[in-house]
Amino acid sequence: MRITRPQAAPDLDPAAVDLADPQLYATGDPHAVWLALRERHPVWRQTLPDGRSFWSVTRYHDVNDVLRDHTRFTSERGTLLSTLAVDDPAGGKMMAASDPPTHTAMREPLSKVLSARALRRWEPRIRQMVCRLIAPLADGDAWDIAEAAADFPMAFTGTLMGLPERDWPRLTRLTTMAIAPEDGEFSEGRGTLVAAHHELFEYFADHLHATRDAADDSLVGFLRGMTVDGGRRLRQDEIVYNCYSLLLGANVTTPHAVAGTVLAFIEEPAQYARLTLDPGVVSRAVEEGLRWSSPANHFMRYTRRETELSGVRLGAGEAVVAWLGSANRDLRVFADPFTFDVARSPNRHVAFGFGPHYCVGAPLARIALRILFEEIVRHVDGFEQAGPVEHLASNFVAGIKHLPVTARLRPGAAERLAAAKAAEPHREAVP
Repeated sequence: MRITRPQAAPDLDPAAVDLADPQLYATGDPHAVWLALRERHPVWRQTLPDGRSFWSVTRYHDVNDVLRDHTRFTSERGTLLSTLAVDDPAGGKMMAASDPPTHTAMREPLSKVLSARALRRWEPRIRQMVCRLIAPLADGDAWDIAEAAADFPMAFTGTLMGLPERDWPRLTRLTTMAIAPEDGEFSEGRGTLVAAHHELFEYFADHLHATRDAADDSLVGFLRGMTVDGGRRLRQDEIVYNCYSLLLGANVTTPHAVAGTVLAFIEEPAQYARLTLDPGVVSRAVEEGLRWSSPANHFMRYTRRETELSGVRLGAGEAVVAWLGSANRDLRVFADPFTFDVARSPNRHVAFGFGPHYCVGAPLARIALRILFEEIVRHVDGFEQAGPVEHLASNFVAGIKHLPVTARLRPGAAERLAAAKAAEPHREAVP
């Protein structure tokens, strides 16, 4: 998604804007639209040509209310615009599409396995992956960091889930097809979304069958052994849905935070210079990169009953879309929200959501992003754009699919990166 810096809310008719249109996020200017909505129509109802409708919520505190309060807003009927007005078959079965107490029973054990403390021993492995990822910079040629970053999460998520490495490229493509079925680069004809879902669900069903008798210490094995509802184990369909959700969450967030942050560094070289002078700011820079790029663009809920947001009455059973990218530019919470500031503090962004459904994989994403930018700062003195930026056509993921760059390397960096490129990837048993 293009990230613009509107100086004032444009005078626009919200009825003339289609926030569900994936092309708005590929070639349009959603930040200007959101600014106008925040100022004049913070809770706005849109009706699509086919009669379906949803409420758009654009202010930070309203977004938080929608995401945290399951007593008013349910996740079980669908959480993305792609399922608008069609009850989600994963409702009550997949953690992301469940409400407490089912959601809590699934989340609590997973959050322990995916905590920063539990993942700490993986940091050397992730650092090695990072060095191999950025190794092409040593060649001095233009390098598409967005395309390379798309494969990055599978290197650790695929390993944690115990998925064969030969399957990673196809799984990466399938997850992008699932969130950008209308993007010309990832569309495989009519029914791309259904086909991607079918292939992913079938893949995990087959994987469960193939590993049913094996000792399995992976995340998939952990799901297989989890219990809910007073001690019963998850059914196969529940395991499949949650495998899909974990993979999708990893593959659609981290890569676009990488590309979005690097593009911000290109546009604001003084901000990158602050990192090179003080690498201790990297963790804050990661948080600002997450706020700035807001890769997860929206989450949807349905009202359980009649309720109110910002003085607007919403009826029972209505779809409500919380726009995270808009909330992360709300002047009521963020000073100078259209300024990229690597030292921003406080930075209470909602890039990972908010409330009970706060992304369970956030600790892993933060570790990977921190290590990535630590290594970038160690090796790279600055980036330059080497070709046009291409944005993903998706209303769910604010993504960059192509960002060619060249880098000015620090002394000794070329030799270190060349060595990383030549090294064989380290193989390690799944924990």
